[in-house]
Amino acid sequence: MMHAFARKALEQGGLSREEAHALLDLPENELFASATALREHYFGNRVEACFIINAKSGDCNMNCRFCSQSRFNSTAIEHYPFKSGEELERIVEGWEPYPVGRCGIVTSGGALTDEDVEKLARFIESRREAGKKAPRICGSLGRLKHRAIERLKQAGLTRLHHNLESSEQFYPNICTTQKWRDRLDTIRQAREHGLDVCVGGLFGLGESTDDRIDFALQLKEEGIRNIPMNFLYPHPGTPMAQQPVLAPEEALRIIALFRHLIPDATLRICGGRVSVLRERQYEMFTAGANAFMTGNYLTIAGAGVETDLAKLRELGLDIAD
Repeated sequence: MMHAFARKALEQGGLSREEAHALLDLPENELFASATALREHYFGNRVEACFIINAKSGDCNMNCRFCSQSRFNSTAIEHYPFKSGEELERIVEGWEPYPVGRCGIVTSGGALTDEDVEKLARFIESRREAGKKAPRICGSLGRLKHRAIERLKQAGLTRLHHNLESSEQFYPNICTTQKWRDRLDTIRQAREHGLDVCVGGLFGLGESTDDRIDFALQLKEEGIRNIPMNFLYPHPGTPMAQQPVLAPEEALRIIALFRHLIPDATLRICGGRVSVLRERQYEMFTAGANAFMTGNYLTIAGAGVETDLAKLRELGLDIAD
């Protein structure tokens, strides 16, 4: 029998703020059973997988306190300019044997330059001209404006990823060189041009439960239904290096919270899956997730794709096209 909270989330299209607080009082087994019921209602036993390419690394002029790629911080990472189309193609070709439907091209910096926009557009066009339909190419490219968005859409980009990171109220605690509303403007522009959007955030920054609920409701109000969820890995050399790491059970509860607040959303577990969820990482599906990132992350290693695919088979889950 479906839990009362799951039924209410279905009937209302998501729980209210007050109901969300009550939800989090549930014992873990009840909370996860309710979240699983919602995931299965909307997505059955199918989950999505994606991978990313760190196509331009380091030297970002934004001062995000958590980020290893900010020039304001001093994490020892590799720095390099935008990869060539040939380099990107070699990486993408290495993934062709696997049933991973999307590739995210990720670049550091507040916004991609016009020159790099053109490089990426030509790369996407070359794949389309060669008749390569998979994986589909997404972009995480900073605060793009109309002209750049339209150029990439014409080239064949179908989805723009641009995280808001946290609630509008909490955001100034983690970044002061850009405003939350500026990031939201890029998302709205992408949608105006007919692009799908992928918009989520980072948890474990010191935000409260109310901040997390506010964030989910802000995403819901914007009509966001593809939500990457990341959990802070405190990088050495950043102002958040000493931030306590979320316990796996708390991270899983955040996933379940979002499933009940935006029950029809694709919740994609990305950064921090290995380092935060640790031995409980595959419980993300029990907690309500229906998508995940496989392979490596931007500046730290992830779980191997072979390991992920074997675990999905063991759990009776199928990869969606």
